[in-house]
Amino acid sequence: MDDTEISQDAPESDEEKPDFGDWDSPEAVMKDGPIRERLLDVIVGTREPTKVALIAERADCDTETARDYLEWFASMGIVREHAGRPVRYERNESYLFWRRVEEIRREYSEAEIVDELAETEEAIAAYQEQFDTDNPDAVSLVGTDGADSVETAWEAVSEWKTLKRRARLLDTARRDDAAGSSVDRINA
Repeated sequence: MDDTEISQDAPESDEEKPDFGDWDSPEAVMKDGPIRERLLDVIVGTREPTKVALIAERADCDTETARDYLEWFASMGIVREHAGRPVRYERNESYLFWRRVEEIRREYSEAEIVDELAETEEAIAAYQEQFDTDNPDAVSLVGTDGADSVETAWEAVSEWKTLKRRARLLDTARRDDAAGSSVDRINA
């Protein structure tokens, strides 16, 4: 078929386009899901110790149900409990890190992990050279000229920080697992 010909599978021009306004709002979708999933979504988005009542409100469930699930999440290591009045919970960063490492190990071969780590480290080295420092937190945006330059520098520093997190995940995934058992991974 010539590039200028219309495919037989092409939609008719009088076909009605979807009405995106008919879609459920994100709030409605979240509200209709199972309580456990809603609570997990809320806790994963929680970056500081938060009261059970606020977590329950965000997950649209009652406080006692939230408390029961949060206690179970704490026993599983998904969240950290901060004792006191009121009890507060926050996500467990080390648990989330471990989960991501395990996902990487399941989804990618050893060679793919090593290749991605090498590419990531090259990109990090380029940022280190660009900003003449080993640490993205040492970059000051104060001396940058103009709003565009500040935004460009901020985006570069954000990308650099993301690359450093990715390198840490990939490096952990390519080494022996945290439990101490050797999985015979490639050492790069």
